[in-house]
Order: sequence, then structure tokens, then C-alpha cells
Amino acid sequence: MLPHVETPNSENVAACCDKLLAERGTGLFSMTEAIGELRRRTGTERSDADLAGLITKKAALLGVAVMAH
Repeated sequence: MLPHVETPNSENVAACCDKLLAERGTGLFSMTEAIGELRRRTGTERSDADLAGLITKKAALLGVAVMAH
């Protein structure tokens, strides 16, 4: 499997994920919406599964509820 590829101008995806979830606070968040927003903000080419795993871990630490769809 090839490693994910980031664009030269993309932000740190993990830091952007933290910011995105902090902005949401404790409200519900759709996984599809979160993945789409991370892609829009960072230009990442990581797989949906990779981004979903990152979002799930970060959301658990921050206490943000993420819905599967």
C-alpha cells in the first residue's frame, strides 16, 4: 500500500482536525461532513478510512460526538 500524499501547501491535517472539532464544540458532527471539511481546508489526499480514524480518535479526546453518516 502506498503512503498517503499531501500537497505541498496543505496544513497539518491533525492540527486542522483539532481546530475543526474544537469549533464544533460538543455538538453532533457527521463523519462525512467532517471528512469533506478536512479535505476542503487541507487539500489532503488521505483515504476516507484514514481520515475517519483520525477524526474518531480526536473526537473521543475532545468529547465531540461524531455520527457515522
